[in-house]
Amino acid sequence: MRDDKMNAGDGTISRRAALRRGLGGAGVLLAGNVLAQVAPVTRPTVLAPNVLGLPTTRPVARTAGGKAKSVIQIWMWGGPSHLDTFDPKPEAGSDYCGPLDKPIATNVDGMRICELLPLLAQQADKYSLIRSMTHGNDGHETAAYMVQTGHKPGDKLLFPSVGAVVSLFKGYDAGYKGLIPPYIVLTQPQGRFSEAGFLGPKYKPFATGGNPGAAQFAVEGIIAEGITRQRQEGRRYLLRNLDTLEHAVASDPELTASVQAEKQAYDLILGDEGKVFDLEEESDEMRLAYGRNTFGQSCLIARRLVERGFPYITINYGGWDTHSQNFQTMRQKLPQMDRGMAALLQDLADRGLLDSTIVWWSGEFGRTPKVDWQPPWNGGRGHHGRCFCAAIAGGGFKGGSVVGESDARGDAVKNRPVYPVDLIASIFEKLGIDPDGTLPNPGGATVRTTAAAAEDVPMGGRLREIM
Repeated sequence: MRDDKMNAGDGTISRRAALRRGLGGAGVLLAGNVLAQVAPVTRPTVLAPNVLGLPTTRPVARTAGGKAKSVIQIWMWGGPSHLDTFDPKPEAGSDYCGPLDKPIATNVDGMRICELLPLLAQQADKYSLIRSMTHGNDGHETAAYMVQTGHKPGDKLLFPSVGAVVSLFKGYDAGYKGLIPPYIVLTQPQGRFSEAGFLGPKYKPFATGGNPGAAQFAVEGIIAEGITRQRQEGRRYLLRNLDTLEHAVASDPELTASVQAEKQAYDLILGDEGKVFDLEEESDEMRLAYGRNTFGQSCLIARRLVERGFPYITINYGGWDTHSQNFQTMRQKLPQMDRGMAALLQDLADRGLLDSTIVWWSGEFGRTPKVDWQPPWNGGRGHHGRCFCAAIAGGGFKGGSVVGESDARGDAVKNRPVYPVDLIASIFEKLGIDPDGTLPNPGGATVRTTAAAAEDVPMGGRLREIM
């Protein structure tokens, strides 16, 4: 059950529910919350466009020490085919590669990727590929839980996702007091599992809803679809002129708290904080470079959130459960992914933000290497948790490398198996979060930040090759 229920389980109102109710009425009590404490944005000087069409920028100051501050997770909900993205196998024949049989070289010697990803091929020096991801689970929810938490399903505890843990250590433990939670999902929840686990509703992500590729990005509780900023300002002016009770009993503490909550709500709607979702502040050239579609504009929003200090952003990019007509879907979705992700990497690098921002691309599993040509699948691929791939960039991870290898048909790991806990522990280490530390647990038991070998969780070791 999601935390849009008003009762968070301990008698309090959940942050997400307060956001929805408080901003809808602009007057509900939100005492104790303050607006997001985010860093001001230094606007870079715009120079000439580069090969991606992005306005090239002078980098801002880089993070001292190379420690990552933020994560942008590109969550490929449904499970993308590794053979059709970052681990092509043309030599296996048409029953495996289908019509995508002409992989292209990248700007890294020896690294080839799918022919439908030409822009990412030019950015390969910025990311590394893990071609030996594995967990062996073929169920959407259970596999997603494993990739998002590093734990096996069915344990006594419901473990938190990476985003919730980062929200704890890099958000609330770091003094975050904002009304917008530090863990944001663009645009829909990631799946049917509890992202916060035993950490509780406070650490659930704020799913924005809406569509950043639309004429107006109607963010839930912040931007009302069809209502302009001018109209919102007019409503506030009218409300202030009609509400004379505030001045009559100004000493009343409950009324004072209500007035302050209303001010916070309207400051979020009309002030600088809510503007993080306003893509009208970006040039047409920049928006076009990312792609005028939901995924491309989500990538642009993610960059804006990173600029303002949000520690964890997930772009939930669905549509990869290609049991039927896989290759028709690839020809529609891969070019969008190519443009949006390549623009994100280039833009972060140009702004000096890639050193402090981890970009993590993965789904819950891969897809069966052998294509099912029979009706009703007509060229579909099934679920495949035995071997799949991930990409990792920024935040101190080396680019231009390949970790692990799949076999000749992409069916199984040939060498260097990488399990979800290996990748998660590596990400935590780059963020300055101790993978061997502990998490607060309401049951009082000692719970490690990441699983230990004694917990019977398979692991191959952290990604020292690219750290």
